[in-house]
Amino acid sequence: MTECNFFAPEHSYQFIKGGFYLKKISTYIKEHIWAYLGAVLCLTIGVALDMLSPQLTKRIVDEVIGEGNLPLLKYLLAGILAVGLGRCVFMYLKEYTFDIVGSKISSEMRKDLFHHLQGLSASFYDKNNTGELMARVKDDIDRIWDGLGFVGMLLIEVVIHTTMVLTCMYRLNWKIALIPTAAILFCGTLAIVLERKLDKIYEEISEENAKLNTVAEENLAGVRTVKAFAREKFEIKKFLSHNKRYYELNMEQSRVFVKYHPLFTLVTKLLPLSVLLTGGYLVIQGEFSLGSLSAFIEYSMNIVWPMEMLGWLTNSFSAAVASNRKLKKIYAESSEIIEADNPVILDNVQGKITFQNVGFIRDNTEILQNISFEIAPGATLGIMGATGSGKTSIIQLLQRLYDCTQGTILLDDVDIRKLSLKQLRGNISMVMQDVFLFSDTISDNVRLGKRDSVSFEQVKAASHAAQAGSFIEKLESGYDTIIGERGVGLSGGQKQRISIARALAKQNPILIMDDSTSALDMETEHMIQETLRKFSGTTKLIIAHRISAVRHADEIIFLENGHIAERGTHETLMAQKGLYYETYMAQYGAFAPGTLIPEAATIQ
Repeated sequence: MTECNFFAPEHSYQFIKGGFYLKKISTYIKEHIWAYLGAVLCLTIGVALDMLSPQLTKRIVDEVIGEGNLPLLKYLLAGILAVGLGRCVFMYLKEYTFDIVGSKISSEMRKDLFHHLQGLSASFYDKNNTGELMARVKDDIDRIWDGLGFVGMLLIEVVIHTTMVLTCMYRLNWKIALIPTAAILFCGTLAIVLERKLDKIYEEISEENAKLNTVAEENLAGVRTVKAFAREKFEIKKFLSHNKRYYELNMEQSRVFVKYHPLFTLVTKLLPLSVLLTGGYLVIQGEFSLGSLSAFIEYSMNIVWPMEMLGWLTNSFSAAVASNRKLKKIYAESSEIIEADNPVILDNVQGKITFQNVGFIRDNTEILQNISFEIAPGATLGIMGATGSGKTSIIQLLQRLYDCTQGTILLDDVDIRKLSLKQLRGNISMVMQDVFLFSDTISDNVRLGKRDSVSFEQVKAASHAAQAGSFIEKLESGYDTIIGERGVGLSGGQKQRISIARALAKQNPILIMDDSTSALDMETEHMIQETLRKFSGTTKLIIAHRISAVRHADEIIFLENGHIAERGTHETLMAQKGLYYETYMAQYGAFAPGTLIPEAATIQ
């Protein structure tokens, strides 16, 4: 993962000290303003053409039927046909443009959100689960997509359509026009009330959707563990509890919607009837022509659909607003790892590593205290200690996944906080304790991080050095074999060997092995250790529980409760008869004291 420097200026959020902030929705729209204006223009023309139909109907009733002007009929009918064709063309262009622009904006927003997530430091992922973030990247962006595309288009159309219809109505007869005006005001008030009631519900639906995704993602990823412990019923029950809550929230949303939606329908059914009765009375009184009444009724039927749509549009708009708030919370997070404004760029990384009185506190818990050591370029440091003693934290601080809270870490005598993250991490090859392989070919997994610079010959050489070449070449597709999700189908030892090959292929000046041979048999581990000793120009940090993994290191430090309890070479630590010696005896107690243990026969 890289922070800050990873992003180019063109990305759709801006850098502030420590992170990025979300661009407003209006800013995305401004970037596509001409397309939106074109779509709105087409929409306006289409609606304006729609307004002509009642006027043509009025003339047919008054002039053709009322006055008997039959020659005019063919022109009016041609006008109705032209209006229909024109409306089809412009409404198609309107809808197509809105769909295209909405898709582009949602794609940009999804890209920007993903880039922002990639830029957040490890501490953010310590507090947020994968399922929730997947819900934000997929479901919430989709709701905003609806708001900017189809739903947004209809909202604009409702406003333009209603404005034009009312204008035409008031031009015909202002008295009758008061009826649809009152109906629209009533429906508008209902829409506001509905939006406020739905807003809170959609907030809860969004949260529960994230939890549901989390449970599903964890169980699918860990399905083999679930089956191994026969926890299917328990996990199903847990999933169903969240699924039930999600169902209940959606039912609550439906109940609110159903409660108010019939009122919209009632108004739209009463409106044409009210117009007909009132207009008919005025026609009888001689204040209104029959053709004008026909046009007015047609307008009243035309204004019905915007009022019917208000409830549904309010529903969808509330969902988009709630989703946008969720995204704002993520963008409010900033990376704790901040790159220097003008980072130092080393001409050639030698691999000298220095820890000076380093301390680390995370979540108010002291992890490391007063850690000091120096590794010369090409030297090897072994790190041992009980689980939770702080071994992996040292590596995480060196990579700047976290920053130390006390002291200084130097690379080639330069504070790593002054270096660019790209150079710092790009010069470290890491074999992690928890092996992660992507759903890709073995070759591309080995090339990870340097796909353009690592040749196939290097992949093959690194695989053989990691004792992985033999089993890879026996596979049907060899190095082009697609690995399943997280390395499914491979044994733990095979995954570790591919991970080691991935690190060796980079040929970086620093190599970190974080308990990376724990799943290997003793003979394979011995061969890999022999290979590593040939990398004389590479600085190596080896975290291990096995004595055999660190016994040839230039220096070994033994951690206890976050501080260095012992340090020295294998021989000096054995002579001290302290923690290191006790670990040695625990692993090799079956052998007689003083017996030289062949490395290929070591046991954990």
